[in-house]
Amino acid sequence: MAYTYRTKGTCARSITFDIVDGLVSNVKFEGGCNGNTQGIARLIEGMSAEEAVRRMEGIQCGFKGTSCPDQLAKAIKEALAAK
Repeated sequence: MAYTYRTKGTCARSITFDIVDGLVSNVKFEGGCNGNTQGIARLIEGMSAEEAVRRMEGIQCGFKGTSCPDQLAKAIKEALAAK
Protein backbone atom coordinates (compact mmCIF):
# COMPACT_ATOMS: atom_id res chain seq x y z
CA MET A 1 0.00 0.00 0.00
CA ALA A 2 1.34 3.44 -0.94
CA TYR A 3 1.54 6.10 1.76
CA THR A 4 1.79 9.83 1.14
CA TYR A 5 3.01 12.18 3.84
CA ARG A 6 2.89 15.99 3.72
CA THR A 7 6.19 17.21 5.12
CA LYS A 8 6.56 20.06 7.60
CA GLY A 9 9.57 22.37 7.78
CA THR A 10 11.52 21.07 4.77
CA CYS A 11 12.01 22.00 1.12
CA ALA A 12 10.35 18.74 0.07
CA ARG A 13 6.57 19.09 0.00
CA SER A 14 5.60 15.43 0.33
CA ILE A 15 6.95 11.89 0.44
CA THR A 16 5.34 8.80 -1.08
CA PHE A 17 6.48 5.27 -0.21
CA ASP A 18 5.40 1.68 0.32
CA ILE A 19 5.90 -0.67 3.24
CA VAL A 20 5.57 -4.30 2.17
CA ASP A 21 6.28 -7.09 4.66
CA GLY A 22 7.92 -4.52 6.95
CA LEU A 23 10.34 -3.28 4.25
CA VAL A 24 10.42 0.25 2.81
CA SER A 25 10.30 0.64 -0.98
CA ASN A 26 9.42 3.05 -3.79
CA VAL A 27 10.36 6.21 -1.86
CA LYS A 28 9.73 9.39 -3.85
CA PHE A 29 10.09 12.96 -2.63
CA GLU A 30 8.20 15.86 -4.19
CA GLY A 31 10.54 18.82 -4.09
CA GLY A 32 13.65 19.08 -1.96
CA CYS A 33 17.28 18.70 -3.02
CA ASN A 34 16.96 16.23 -5.88
CA GLY A 35 20.31 14.48 -5.47
CA ASN A 36 19.97 14.16 -1.70
CA THR A 37 16.40 12.87 -1.79
CA GLN A 38 17.28 10.31 -4.48
CA GLY A 39 20.21 9.19 -2.35
CA ILE A 40 18.02 8.76 0.73
CA ALA A 41 15.47 6.80 -1.28
CA ARG A 42 18.07 4.42 -2.72
CA LEU A 43 19.85 3.91 0.59
CA ILE A 44 16.73 2.75 2.43
CA GLU A 45 15.22 0.69 -0.43
CA GLY A 46 14.52 -2.75 1.04
CA MET A 47 15.49 -1.70 4.58
CA SER A 48 13.19 -2.64 7.45
CA ALA A 49 10.89 0.22 8.40
CA GLU A 50 12.10 0.14 12.02
CA GLU A 51 15.77 0.32 10.99
CA ALA A 52 15.07 3.20 8.59
CA VAL A 53 13.39 5.15 11.41
CA ARG A 54 16.24 4.39 13.80
CA ARG A 55 18.84 5.68 11.34
CA MET A 56 17.04 8.83 10.16
CA GLU A 57 15.00 10.10 13.11
CA GLY A 58 16.34 13.33 14.58
CA ILE A 59 18.60 14.37 11.68
CA GLN A 60 18.49 18.15 11.27
CA CYS A 61 19.05 20.37 8.23
CA GLY A 62 20.68 23.60 9.33
CA PHE A 63 18.58 25.35 11.96
CA LYS A 64 15.25 23.92 10.79
CA GLY A 65 14.91 21.36 13.58
CA THR A 66 14.05 18.67 11.02
CA SER A 67 15.21 17.41 7.61
CA CYS A 68 14.01 15.30 4.72
CA PRO A 69 15.36 12.11 6.37
CA ASP A 70 13.71 13.06 9.68
CA GLN A 71 10.42 13.75 7.90
CA LEU A 72 10.65 10.35 6.18
CA ALA A 73 11.20 8.73 9.59
CA LYS A 74 8.08 10.51 10.89
CA ALA A 75 6.13 9.36 7.82
CA ILE A 76 7.21 5.75 8.28
CA LYS A 77 6.27 5.83 11.98
CA GLU A 78 2.86 7.25 11.08
CA ALA A 79 2.32 4.55 8.45
CA LEU A 80 3.33 1.80 10.89
CA ALA A 81 0.94 3.16 13.53
CA ALA A 82 -1.91 3.21 10.99
CA LYS A 83 -1.57 -0.53 10.26
